[in-house]
Amino acid sequence: MRAAQTDRRSPTASSAASRAARLRAVHPMLWAAFAALATGAVLCVIGWYGISGERFAERQLPYIASCTVPGAALIVAGAVLLAHGRGALAAARVEELYGLLVAVEGQNPLGARAERAAAPVATSDDLLLVPGGRLLHRADCPLVAGKPDAVTPDADVLAAGATDPCPICAPPTDAARAKA
Repeated sequence: MRAAQTDRRSPTASSAASRAARLRAVHPMLWAAFAALATGAVLCVIGWYGISGERFAERQLPYIASCTVPGAALIVAGAVLLAHGRGALAAARVEELYGLLVAVEGQNPLGARAERAAAPVATSDDLLLVPGGRLLHRADCPLVAGKPDAVTPDADVLAAGATDPCPICAPPTDAARAKA
């Protein structure tokens, strides 16, 4: 029954379910890591307290053997589990984000990127220049849009060829120089 339900899901839904399952699988590892760290710390404190009350080394050895050494081992094991769990959690999150970026249903991401690249960024024939800058922009170029200090370039600046065309909006520099 469950297999039939899984087959009816879309690929995006099944991959989202598998990502959620991976995230749920990581959490017990993190809980185990925190439990091991806490238990190890408690054992080390008990061992230290037991050792501090004994004057002779022969009477301190049982506390070292039964509390301090296992406590230190649990702390190391908890640290390893924590590092592995956090790495697995980060990997699952990165994979989920990647899935969200590339899983656009019914759309080819490469075709969308080519369509975006083919669309012009700016189409205005009015030219602007930022004072002190060397790039000539179209008025609706995203680099100068909304900048109050962008001004229309003088005809002598255009005629002298002191400006370069903006690589983003590609203004018609020859037509502007012909007007000047």
